Amino acid sequence: MKKSILKLTLLFLMLCSCQTEKKDSEKKEYLRWVGDIEQNDKIDETEFKVCNGDANILQYFNLGKGPIYSGEKSKILNTFKTKYQPISDKNQNGLIRIRFIVNCKGNAGRFRVLQSDYDYQEKEFDNEIVSQFLNITKGIDNWVVLERDEVPVDYYMYLIFKITDGELIEILP
Repeated sequence: MKKSILKLTLLFLMLCSCQTEKKDSEKKEYLRWVGDIEQNDKIDETEFKVCNGDANILQYFNLGKGPIYSGEKSKILNTFKTKYQPISDKNQNGLIRIRFIVNCKGNAGRFRVLQSDYDYQEKEFDNEIVSQFLNITKGIDNWVVLERDEVPVDYYMYLIFKITDGELIEILP
């Protein structure tokens, strides 16, 4: 009889603990889409602002256009070709993706870096390589202002750098 009461008491306590509600302050808010970039004052420039609110940042492909650079892709390629100083290392192989937002004024901000090997497994590149790509990307100031219904919009953009032995092989898209 005592064992049955003990079991029922334990069951009751377990059920009660499972039924507790989270306080509003403990509830996790999810981003609108996977990959949305929230403002992070620790790493983002506070001067960079989106024009139409975070809920209205578009993907560039939602606008019916591919990536657009002022001066076309050849200017971007030339910028990296002249500024990137390769770190010769047989272990530096894979992809570095830098994703960011271009606002309605053509300014870029909220840069995020993702690194992987050629099998898309997470990998950490030499910090000097990543820093160069990030700083060069941040220095590009000729992003095209895109419009929807003649209204300038904020949009996500990215560059992917293909690296082999520390050398820049290709820039996508």
